[in-house]
Amino acid sequence: MAPGFWPFFLLVLWTLAAPGRPGSREAGDGGWRRGGLAAEEERCTVERRVGLTYGEFVQHYAFSRPVILQGLTDNSRFRALCSRERLLAAFGDSVVRLSTANTYSYQKVDLPFQEYVEKLLHPQDPTSLGNDTLYFFGDNNFTEWAPLFRHYAPPPFGLLGTAPAYSFGIAGAGSGVPFHWHGPGYSEVIYGRKRWFLYPPEKTPEFHPNKTTLAWLRDTYPALAPSARPLECTVRAGEVLYFPDRWWHATLNLDTSVFISTFLG
Repeated sequence: MAPGFWPFFLLVLWTLAAPGRPGSREAGDGGWRRGGLAAEEERCTVERRVGLTYGEFVQHYAFSRPVILQGLTDNSRFRALCSRERLLAAFGDSVVRLSTANTYSYQKVDLPFQEYVEKLLHPQDPTSLGNDTLYFFGDNNFTEWAPLFRHYAPPPFGLLGTAPAYSFGIAGAGSGVPFHWHGPGYSEVIYGRKRWFLYPPEKTPEFHPNKTTLAWLRDTYPALAPSARPLECTVRAGEVLYFPDRWWHATLNLDTSVFISTFLG
C-alpha cells in the first residue's frame, strides 16, 4: 500500500463528510448525507450472485461462506419509506435505544429519534473509542415501528430450525461495529454503502475490542499479510449480504447508511 495512503484516507473522510457540511440531496439518496469514505471501495473478495436458487444457496453458502445476493426481493416501497424526511415525520418523536460500538460491553442510551438524526448522526471521529460512539442498530420497538417493518420483504432463503428477527439501523459515515460473531443472518443496505470484513470461525481476527472499525482499518489492516486479510466487500443499496453461523465480521459505513438485518436464530 502506498506511503501516505491512510492520512489521505482520513482527509477524504473529513473533506467530503465533515460535520456541518450540508447533506446531499441528489436523486436516490433519500435525503441522507452522501460522500464519505471511498478508499479501496472496489476491492471485493466476496462473491456476488444474481438469480441464486435455494438449492445453490444451501449447497454452496449457507454453512460455509458469505455471499452477496442481488435481485432476490423488491424493497422499493420500504426504501421510499426510509427517506430522511419520511422517517422523521413518522418516528421523529419516538424514543430509540442506542448502543456503544464496541465488541464486548454495550452501554445503552435512550433519546428521541429526531435528536439522534439531527445531533448525533455525523461522521465518525477517528480518535474516538468504541465506548464513546453511539450507534442506532437493533433494540427496535417492534410495536412502534411495525408500520415500517411490515413493508420490508426479507430474503426468501430460510434455514431449518430458525426464525427471522429484524434489526434496523442508521449510522454516519466512518461508523461501524468492530469484530464480533453470532448466528447466521442477512444484512441489506437501503441507503448508502456499507463495507464488510469477514473471517471464518477458526480464524480469530487481530483487533482491540474497544477500538472502532475505522481505527482497525487505519492501524491494523495495512500491516496484514495478504493471507491474513479478511474477506471484504462494499455492499451497496439494494444488495443483501449473507453471513454464516459464527463468522467474525466488522462493518464500516462509507456514507450515512440505512440498513436492516435479518438474524436467523
